[in-house]
Amino acid sequence: QVQLVESGGGLVQAGGSLKLSCAASGGTFSGYGMGWFRQSPGKEREFVARVSATGGITYNTDSVKGRFTISRDNGQNTLYLQMNNLKPEDTAMYYCAATVKYYTRRSDYTQPQKYDYWGQGTQVTVSS
Repeated sequence: QVQLVESGGGLVQAGGSLKLSCAASGGTFSGYGMGWFRQSPGKEREFVARVSATGGITYNTDSVKGRFTISRDNGQNTLYLQMNNLKPEDTAMYYCAATVKYYTRRSDYTQPQKYDYWGQGTQVTVSS
């Protein structure tokens, strides 16, 4: 059973930065594709970014391109999300997720139901 624990959220002013971390345990981290999702009250869970098991492939949703960077350290069993130039619309609960499956379509990795394990989330609030 894989456990994922996010940290690093908080309150920041617009234009500021935060770095989220997701510590994994109980499985073979280097074998999982990883993703970040976010969810605001009353909205569906939204894809933010994903990284392949080796870290060689990354993909961000359009709204965060040029501002957010996903990365991973397989030696430390940790996933990261560097968030720069934050905007009020980035305010949400951020979740990391792991998938043990390999998908051939990029769009599969943007769907929450394609992921097998989830963390409890960390809140990011961006003030204007």
